[in-house]
Amino acid sequence: MAVVRLEGLSKRYERDGALAVDDVSLTIADGEFMVLLGPSGCGKSTTLRMIAGLETITDGDLYIDDERMNRVPAKDRDIAMVFQSYALYPHMTVEANLAFGLRRRSVPRSEIAQRVKATAEMLGLSPLLHRKPHALSGGQRQRVALGRAIVRDPKVFLLDEPLSNLDAALRVSTRGELLRQHRRLGTTMIYVTHDQVEAMTMGSRICIMNHGRVVQVGPPLEVYRRPADIFVARFLGSPGMNLIETGVIESAASLAIRVGGTEVPVDRRRFPDLVAGQRTVFGIRPEDLYEPGEHPPGLETHGIPAEVVAIEPLGAETLLVLDVEGSVDDVVARVSRDAVAQVGDRVDLQVDLAAVRFFDAQTTQAIPVRPPHDRSVEAA
Repeated sequence: MAVVRLEGLSKRYERDGALAVDDVSLTIADGEFMVLLGPSGCGKSTTLRMIAGLETITDGDLYIDDERMNRVPAKDRDIAMVFQSYALYPHMTVEANLAFGLRRRSVPRSEIAQRVKATAEMLGLSPLLHRKPHALSGGQRQRVALGRAIVRDPKVFLLDEPLSNLDAALRVSTRGELLRQHRRLGTTMIYVTHDQVEAMTMGSRICIMNHGRVVQVGPPLEVYRRPADIFVARFLGSPGMNLIETGVIESAASLAIRVGGTEVPVDRRRFPDLVAGQRTVFGIRPEDLYEPGEHPPGLETHGIPAEVVAIEPLGAETLLVLDVEGSVDDVVARVSRDAVAQVGDRVDLQVDLAAVRFFDAQTTQAIPVRPPHDRSVEAA
């Protein structure tokens, strides 16, 4: 197991070109499952490849257990990498694929046989040891690729979108298998994906990247509930956070914003940095919107007039797509599977006021919010 530390890591492919990775600083704790998440081209795979030693580092430093790795060859970093394409040798059996890396390192035959047997049993590959990759399913091939990494017993596992070639059902089961192996092995894992569901369900922490830079790092639910900026709010979540640009106005008792032709009150104690006249972006997650009368008892809500333009039943839940006055984009509400609204209905959409977030319209950065249990709020 190992601590991986990135200090100002940067990568430029051309002398005068833009930075593919720009000043990334990040510490992955011993035994942590860190997920690098972001859209295509954000620099997450390039960062992983620099950690692996497959890409040279333009600037900054990489440390594994306080040992600087910038000029250490990939083969000497004690890292195992699982690729999106599996990268299995087609002419070798499963057993030979699992043993190949150990043979290259001149590990004794008896130890190779012992490690391969233990890994195959761990991953349910024992009945498949004499098959070649063409005779395996996609999920079985992915398990062989994972097993080839596990059998080496490395300090760090690097996984580059390893589930993207699998169908939806197989992705779910293989996700669970990866998590079980992480708990069993306790090894540091760094996992790259553009799939936010994978990130939310697998990561101890998520590092969200955009345009080569780190935007936000934190536990999945913390990042989801408190996005650092508009990019994270929109990117994390399926569907993402509803965002409506509006202005802050003075109301009778406090502050308010105008959404859908109505004034929505703002708790000044929770948003002490908001001021009247400020241009802001109002954000609310789809699951924090309710049909009239459907919100939990005791929840403080406020109604916003909206028109239902589409209904998307998903079985366990229903998505209502709504047109709200003043919003450029459609607003999406995640409601009960027993939703009663119909296309064309005018509804008084209920907003959970405790779940509201605000972002600066110019900088796109989140406006700080004090949690309801904050003592400074109670004393105000």
